[in-house]
Amino acid sequence: MRLLLDTHTALWLVNEHEKLSLKAKSFLLDDEHDLFVSVASFWEVAIKSSLGKITDLVGGVGAFTMQIDKMPIELLHITPRHVGIVESLPFIHRDPFDRILIATAKSESLTILTSDSNIPKYDVSCLW
Repeated sequence: MRLLLDTHTALWLVNEHEKLSLKAKSFLLDDEHDLFVSVASFWEVAIKSSLGKITDLVGGVGAFTMQIDKMPIELLHITPRHVGIVESLPFIHRDPFDRILIATAKSESLTILTSDSNIPKYDVSCLW
């Protein structure tokens, strides 16, 4: 399975946080799954870190980047196709980072690994 990590999922993975569900952990640790993280997640971490909203990650986006680079996770860039899908999404979720992740998952046929209860309201595959 091809899994796109929601930003909080990637952060919890990096921090080995107890909020990761057992099911999510099993998907993350199974070599049979391809893991992806969007550049949007790095952008979100940078913004939230600079605002003091991420307190359990010492070193901000630099530390996040170093940890992700050590893992078998592929980086996905934002493309014009992704942005075009964002434009057509209903406004169930107003968070621009989640909206671009939803669009990316739809465009790239990925399943989003997320605990966000709003994301499954879209026509996108999700797991938690």
